Amino acid sequence: MEERKYPFEKITTHLITSGFVYPSSEIYGGLSNTWDYGPLGDACKNKLKKIWRDHFVKTKMNMFEIDPAIIMNPKVWVATGHVANFHDPLVDCKHCHARFRADKLIKDQKPELDTDGMTTEQMDTLIQSGEIKCPECGENHFTPLRQFQMMFKTFIGVDENEASVAYLRPETAQGLFVNFKNVQRTQRAKLPFGICDIGKAFRNEITPGNFTFRTREFEQMEIEFFFKPGEDQQWFSYWKDECLSFVNKIGLKMDYLRFRDHEPTELAFYSKGTTDIEYYFPTLGWGELMGIASRTDYDLGRHQASSSQDLTYLDPETNQRYLPHVVEPSFGCDRLLLALLCDAYDEEEVKGETRIVLRLHKNLAPYQIAILPLSNKLNDEAQKALWPLLSPVFDSIFDTTGSIGKRYRREDAIGTPYCLTYDFDSSKDASVTVRDRDSMVQERVKIADLKAYLATKFAE
Repeated sequence: MEERKYPFEKITTHLITSGFVYPSSEIYGGLSNTWDYGPLGDACKNKLKKIWRDHFVKTKMNMFEIDPAIIMNPKVWVATGHVANFHDPLVDCKHCHARFRADKLIKDQKPELDTDGMTTEQMDTLIQSGEIKCPECGENHFTPLRQFQMMFKTFIGVDENEASVAYLRPETAQGLFVNFKNVQRTQRAKLPFGICDIGKAFRNEITPGNFTFRTREFEQMEIEFFFKPGEDQQWFSYWKDECLSFVNKIGLKMDYLRFRDHEPTELAFYSKGTTDIEYYFPTLGWGELMGIASRTDYDLGRHQASSSQDLTYLDPETNQRYLPHVVEPSFGCDRLLLALLCDAYDEEEVKGETRIVLRLHKNLAPYQIAILPLSNKLNDEAQKALWPLLSPVFDSIFDTTGSIGKRYRREDAIGTPYCLTYDFDSSKDASVTVRDRDSMVQERVKIADLKAYLATKFAE
C-alpha cells in the first residue's frame, strides 16, 4: 500500500498544539503515555459517540444502553477467566534491564513474521535464538518469556489484603453480561436483542505508546447482541456489515480499511471467531480499530455456573429454556477518533503559504461554524445579530483575534466547516459572507436565511 502523505508525528504535534489532546499531568512532567482531551478533542469525541448511538442504538429496535460500574465484584473476573488468562508475553533484556512485550519486539524487527499466529513457545524460541536484539542496548540476551497480568489491581476498604482485592475492569463487556437478566426482565425484551454501553476500561499495558493508539486508560463502545443458538453465522455477518457501514458513515477513507480474521492461535479465550476492522495509520501501519467477536454462550455460561443464578432465556414460541449466544461488536473510541483525525489532516499551498486543513466530516468537527466580525468595531453588532440566532442550533465559536485571513487559517486547521464573516455592509443588507472550509468558496447569505441554509449544508 502507498505510504501515507503526512507522517504520524506531524499530525499528532498539530493535535497537541491546537488543543485536541494534551499530555496528562504535564505541569508535573506527565505520566507515561497518558493523555487528556482538550476542548476540541472532547467535542469531537462526544460527537463520535453520538453518531455511534444514532447508528447502533437509536435507529435499532431492541437495543438497550446501560452504564455499568467500573469496579465490579472480583468474582466476575475469576468466572470469565480474566484472572487466569488475561496476560501479555513479557521479556527483559539481561544487559540493560529494559522490558518489552515479546510479540511487539519480534514484529518490530521481523515484520515479515505473523506474530498474531505464533504461540508463546514459538515467540520464546525465536527470542532466545539470538536473532532478536534489544532496541535499547543492542544486546541479544533476554530472560525467558513470561506472562504479565494486564488487569489493574486495587483494594476496597481500609485493609489492603487478598480479601479486599478488586480490579479496574479491563473491558466493559462483563457489565453487560451480568445485567442480561435485569435488562431482559425489566424491558420485557425478546430475542434477538442487544445491550450496549460506552465507558472506560483499563489495561496495564507493558508498552503503551503511539499517542492515543495504545493507552492504559481508554474508552470502549461495545454491544453484546443476544440471539438463539444456531444463528451465530447469520448475526456475525450482519454485524460485520453494520460496522463497516458505520465507519463509512463517519467518513473514514475505505482505501485504508480492511477486515482481518483472527488465526485460531490468536483467538481470545472466549471467542469462537473474531474479525477486526483495521486502519492503515501514517507511519505506524495497520492497527485495530474494532473487533467483532462470536462469543457463543461462554460468558453467560461462566456467570451462571459461578453465581449459581439461572441466566437462561425462556423462549415464548417454543417454551424452551437455553443460554443465548452472543456476537460482540466492540469499538475503541480513542483509536477510532485518532484514525479520523489522521484521515482528515491535509496541507495545501494557497498564495505561496501552507494551509493546514482538517477535512473532518461536518458533523464531527469540534465547531460547526465560526462567527468572525471583520473588525473589532463590529464585535457587539455581530454578536447580537448572530450568536443568539445560531448558537442554540449549531456548535459555534466567536473569534475576534487577528486578521480575517489568519482567522480563516485557524478555523481551517481545527476543521470548522463554515466561517461566517460579519462586515461593514452586514447591517445594511442584513447578510453575511459564508466561507466553505474545503473549497474556500464564499457566498453572501441573508441572516434571516442562515439557519435553513446551514441546516441544508449539514444534511449533505
